[in-house]
Amino acid sequence: MIHAAEGGTAILFPIWQEILVGAIAFGLLCFVLMKFVFPMMEKTFEARVDAIEGGIERAERAQEEANQTLEEYRRKLATAQEEAAAIRDEARADAVAAKEEILVSAREEANRVIAAGHAQIEASRQQLVRELRSEVGNLAVDLAGKIIGQRLAGDADTTATVDQFLSQIADDTAETSGAR
Repeated sequence: MIHAAEGGTAILFPIWQEILVGAIAFGLLCFVLMKFVFPMMEKTFEARVDAIEGGIERAERAQEEANQTLEEYRRKLATAQEEAAAIRDEARADAVAAKEEILVSAREEANRVIAAGHAQIEASRQQLVRELRSEVGNLAVDLAGKIIGQRLAGDADTTATVDQFLSQIADDTAETSGAR
């Protein structure tokens, strides 16, 4: 290094050979960096960019697929809920129909039982009326025979007379019941 001391200030001037060797070394270093190192760094940088962008794209695709799957799940769930509601409504309708059918059947059975009961009561009443007529007729004939002191005519005549008498009483009773 050379010192120049003019005017009291010290200026340093490097040796020109050092500058030349430094410039050649710098040029070689730049050449090696540009030829070998920078392209490798560029490839590494591009690979990282691709990996990051590819990862983002893959994540976006996965998010889109997840959203589609979620939407499909929601549609299926809504469809299943609608089907369940339809099944519940159908079951309720079936239950109401079955209830109505059972009620109609029960009413018909009750009416049949009531009609059979009425028929049985009417048959019993008719039988009792026949028995009572016969009994009342026999008692009346016996009573009349005791009052008169002799046996009255044959059974057929007695029965006909008693029946005619009871018919008149039944007609008189029906007329008085209808007049009220």
